[in-house]
Amino acid sequence: MGHPPDTGLRTPGTDSESEHDRHELDAGLEAINTERDPHELPTFDSESLTKPTSTILYLPPLLSSPPHELRILPDSLEHRPTFTETLLPDIDPVSLSLHKALHHFHPATPHYAEVPYEEAFNWPELELPEDEEREWYCVVFRSKRIPGSDSGPLYDADKKAHEEAVLNGGLIMYWYGVPNPQTGMNLATCIWQSRKHAVAANSHPHHIRAMALAAVSYEIYTLERYKLRKSRGERGVIIAPFDGTEVVW
Repeated sequence: MGHPPDTGLRTPGTDSESEHDRHELDAGLEAINTERDPHELPTFDSESLTKPTSTILYLPPLLSSPPHELRILPDSLEHRPTFTETLLPDIDPVSLSLHKALHHFHPATPHYAEVPYEEAFNWPELELPEDEEREWYCVVFRSKRIPGSDSGPLYDADKKAHEEAVLNGGLIMYWYGVPNPQTGMNLATCIWQSRKHAVAANSHPHHIRAMALAAVSYEIYTLERYKLRKSRGERGVIIAPFDGTEVVW
């Protein structure tokens, strides 16, 4: 998908045009939320799904509070599970470095839903240790809702599908944007430890239901796949087209 017709970078024209561009750019930047706690589970309801006021960055926390069952285990239990056995997810060291870097993840332009994925976010600003090397699997959804479509069943399915993905494991980041006020286009993206993790999450019943409901709730709903690559000897990451093979790590 190419650049939008108006990127806010047109050649100088009338004062009214320049003022309009500045207003549109400011409004888009205000919707980029850089203050929300990225470890807080997003809220899915009819309002947040159809009329989001700011972007959402979600990074599943690597540590959580002990489950209730663990807190009430009797002291006489012969083998009490340790916190590391019970609470730490299965995450490799390089993915942990990416998790830390993604705390600074944000759009590079308010037109993120219309520009190429590699231009939509601040990928060049993300840095990992130089001696690390790995690839990750990225999924991108570009969408445009049908005006007046029933959002109730869809947001309920989306909420449950998101919970499925988190419990499935392997999800490193989830990001959800705000529809462009002129075009109605929006973008959501996930980064997974591997394609296998994403496929496993997508096979759960709530995700399948959410995809079926999306087909009748959106005028446009396209899926793109990429690899996020970190090469040894470099600190930065790059976005590459998905070539059909599993990520290398």
